[in-house]
Amino acid sequence: MTTMQKLSGLGWLLAGLFAAACSTPAKTEAPASPPGAYFQPTGTGVQDGGVQVIPIATPRGKFNVWTKRFGNNPKIKVLLLNGGPGATHEYFECMENFLPAAGVEFIYYDQLGCGNSDHPRDTALWSLPRYVEEVEQVRKALKLNKDNFYLLGHSWGGILAAEYAFKYQQNLKGLIISNMMMSCPAYGKYAQDVLAKQMNPAVLAEVRRIEAKKDFQNPRYMALLMPNFYAEHICRLPLDRWPEPVNRSFAKMNQSLYVTMQGPSEFGISGKLLNWDRTQDLPKLSVPFLSIGGRYDTMDPAHMQWIATQVQHGASLICPKGSHMSMYDDQPTYMQGLLKFVKAVDDNTFKAGVL
Repeated sequence: MTTMQKLSGLGWLLAGLFAAACSTPAKTEAPASPPGAYFQPTGTGVQDGGVQVIPIATPRGKFNVWTKRFGNNPKIKVLLLNGGPGATHEYFECMENFLPAAGVEFIYYDQLGCGNSDHPRDTALWSLPRYVEEVEQVRKALKLNKDNFYLLGHSWGGILAAEYAFKYQQNLKGLIISNMMMSCPAYGKYAQDVLAKQMNPAVLAEVRRIEAKKDFQNPRYMALLMPNFYAEHICRLPLDRWPEPVNRSFAKMNQSLYVTMQGPSEFGISGKLLNWDRTQDLPKLSVPFLSIGGRYDTMDPAHMQWIATQVQHGASLICPKGSHMSMYDDQPTYMQGLLKFVKAVDDNTFKAGVL
């Protein structure tokens, strides 16, 4: 399988995957050294690098999901929800260069069907409500609670994080929705009315012809999209300089999970998420909330700003150089904003609309 073919199912993560948009971030003092206990092993048994395999119950039986704790901070524990649906935790590896220096504990987690977790072939398991219950089981196993539990969901992971919060926000200390709108119909409209029109008309016409034939495995499809769409709106770095963790994660995309939830097209949603829309429910969220997006994102930056004005205690961070993978292509803005939010919530200085 070629690299292009491996990447052909990225759609939801890639393409479909409060305050004004942030300008270039102000310089901040270097974070304090992490507490001495941050890298200390936990427990007295054989150490395994913080890996914990968690058995979860589903309507189709029991399965195992993989997690890995990085660092130790009893007051700040950030659980990461990857996008896709069907990618892996690996593209979050950039966090290792920033969060430990600030003393922030974070937890990698491969959702069922992703990465190091079990890969059942029953598509009935690819369900948003079931994934919400999976996150809750993971939370309990990791002993996360309202005094320390921050949930960060990126792209599809943002949908999952939002749904979790609507049901279980009493367990959360803070919620971060990264590079995700709160309406799939609105995302589809933005993709059609804005993003598609920014593409070279001849390229777009050829893409449309391939999609009309449902020939999504055609190598030409990705050959057109990679330089003309992904390098513009997914990760604004030269394709030959895309971060290795991103390529590694996307190459492991679970096609069954992705297509079932998102559908096969890069310019629209046709799977189970087709009609997902939580915009009217946002005022129900009372937990401290941060919406992160990128100016060049596959998601509408104005919508991602607006989200923060609809929740009870929200702030927004729009990375001026960023796209869908703002944690890479506008890394200073993304990481400084994320850490500022987490620390402000932790010390009770967080204010809605202000980072």
